[in-house]
Amino acid sequence: MMTLDWTPRTFPPTKVLQGRYCRLEPLDPARHLDDIWQAMAGHASVWDWLPATLPPSREVYGELLTMMAGKAGIIPFAVIDEADGKAKGHLWMMEIRPEHGVFEVGWITYSPSMQRTRMATEAVYLVGDYGFSLGYRRYEWKCNNLNEPSKRAALRFGFQYEGLFRQHQVVKGANRDTAWFSILDSEWPQVGQAFRNWLAPENFDAQGQQKTSLADVMKTAGAA
Repeated sequence: MMTLDWTPRTFPPTKVLQGRYCRLEPLDPARHLDDIWQAMAGHASVWDWLPATLPPSREVYGELLTMMAGKAGIIPFAVIDEADGKAKGHLWMMEIRPEHGVFEVGWITYSPSMQRTRMATEAVYLVGDYGFSLGYRRYEWKCNNLNEPSKRAALRFGFQYEGLFRQHQVVKGANRDTAWFSILDSEWPQVGQAFRNWLAPENFDAQGQQKTSLADVMKTAGAA
C-alpha cells in the first residue's frame, strides 16, 4: 500500500469565480431568480436528465433555488453571462469530500441561450480550477449512462471514463446506470491549460466560431 503525504483539505469557501465570458456567483434566489426564470421558462427539455422537472411557475422555481442555496455539503452557483450581467443557468459544486480531496460538478442546468457557448465550457473549467487550487485531488463528472451528450461532453472536457455503476439510482421512476468520469490533480496542469488555450479570444473568428475544437486542443496539450 502506498502511503500519501496527505492532509485533509478544508471545505471550499463560498466565493465568486471569475472567468472571461462568465462568472459563477454563489446562488442567491433573491438576486438570480428573475433572470433564471426568464431564461428557463418554456424549456422543459433542459431538465430531461435532471432528477427534477422544470418548475411550473416562478414561485416554485424560487422554492427550488432556495432549497439549493440552503442545502448542506454543496456550493450552488448561478452562471452569469459577462456580456449582459444576467444569470443564464446554474450548477453545483457537489459531492465535496475534503477528507479525500474529491469534488464534482453536477446539477448542470444551462438555458438554451447558454448551451454550446464559451461560457458553458468556461463554467466547468472554473469549478475545476477552483477545486484544484485548494489542493483537492479528484474532479468528478457523473451522468446517466443513457445521456450520450453528457458523456461526450465529459470526454471533451478532459475527464477520463472510469466505469459504470449498474442500477445505481432510481430517477423519476426509472433505473439509472451511472457513468463515472474524473480528472486527477496530476492531469489538471495539462487539462487546465487546454481549457485556457481553447477559451482564448484568438481561438475564435469574428463570427465567434471556434478555430480549433476543444478536443483537438486537449490532444495538443497532451490532455487526451
